[in-house]
Amino acid sequence: MTALSLKNVNKFFGDVHVLKDISLEVDEGEFVVFVGPSGCGKSTLLRVIAGLEDATSGDIHIAGAQVNRTPPSKRGIAMVFQSYALYPHLNVRGNMTLALKQEGQSKAVIEGRVQKASQMLDLGSYLDRYPAELSGGQRQRVAIGRAIVREPKLFLFDEPLSNLDAALRMNTRIEIANLHRQLGASMIYVTHDQTEAMTLADKIVVLRDGRVEQIGSPMELYNNPANQFVAGFLGSPSMNFLPGDLLNGGDHTMGIRPEDLFLAEEGPLAVRVSHVEHLGGDTNVIAHANTHQITARLFGQHQVTVGEELRLGFKPESTYAFDQDGGRLR
Repeated sequence: MTALSLKNVNKFFGDVHVLKDISLEVDEGEFVVFVGPSGCGKSTLLRVIAGLEDATSGDIHIAGAQVNRTPPSKRGIAMVFQSYALYPHLNVRGNMTLALKQEGQSKAVIEGRVQKASQMLDLGSYLDRYPAELSGGQRQRVAIGRAIVREPKLFLFDEPLSNLDAALRMNTRIEIANLHRQLGASMIYVTHDQTEAMTLADKIVVLRDGRVEQIGSPMELYNNPANQFVAGFLGSPSMNFLPGDLLNGGDHTMGIRPEDLFLAEEGPLAVRVSHVEHLGGDTNVIAHANTHQITARLFGQHQVTVGEELRLGFKPESTYAFDQDGGRLR
C-alpha cells in the first residue's frame, strides 16, 4: 500500500513559484528523506503534506485518501519539529498525552501508549520532569515520543537534529533509525545534511529550486547521479569537477570523487598541496592543478605537507562526464 502519493503538486506564495510540479510516492513502511540546499522547498513540501500549507494545485493522497481539503489534525500524520515545540508548563507525560486527551482516548489507551513510547526512547525516568529540566537530546526524544503515541499513518520530521551538537546528532540519528525498524512506520525526514540523508534513507528525494532532481536509494544516487548537481551534493568531501583535459575527458566537465584519487608516482595529475586534513583513519589532501582545486581522500595516515608536489592517479571508469548545462553524459 502507498503511504503517500503526490501528483503534480505546485505551491505559489504570491508570484513566487516555490514547489514546481512535484510527483512522488512513499511506500508503506518506507523511510524517505527530502534533501537539498537551503531554499530548495523541502520544508515547504513537508508543510504541504502536513496540511500546514495549502497546495496551489495538484493532488495529495495519504493512505489512499485524498487530503487536499483535510485539516492537519485529520490527516493521520504526526510531525516532529526542529524546535521541539514542547509546552513548558507540562511535564514529559503531559506533553506526550495532550493530543491523545484531545482525541478523547481512554486513560488505559493513553497509559499504554505512553509506557510503550517511553520504553522505546528511554524516557521512563523523565516522565515527571519539565522541558527546562531536560537536555536538548532528551527534549527531542520527548517530541518524537509525542508523535509515536498518536500512532500516525505517516511520521514527518522537519530537520529534527539541527539544534543538537555533532555527537548527539549521531546518537539521535541512530535512535531514529532503530525506531523506524521497531515501528515499521512510514517516515518522511527533511534535512540539508547529506550525511543524514545517506545514513537514514531507504529512498532519497533530491530537491533544487522547488523541483525534484532525482529519486532513488542512497547508493543509486551516489553511484549513478542524474546530473552534476546531484553528483556534487551527495558525498563528503564533495565530488571534484575539473576541465576535461585534466581527466582525459575532452571538452566536457569531468567529475571524480575524492576517494577515487590515489597517490601514484606516474599519475597523470600533477598537483601542489595547499592544505591537509589529518583525520586519523583518513587524510584529506586539498591541492591545485594549475588554478583548479582538487580534493583527494586517502585511506590511512599520510605525511603530506603544504607546498609539496604530488602526482595523483585514477581509474578512467571512476570518472563522470557532464555537459555544459550539468546534464550527465556518462
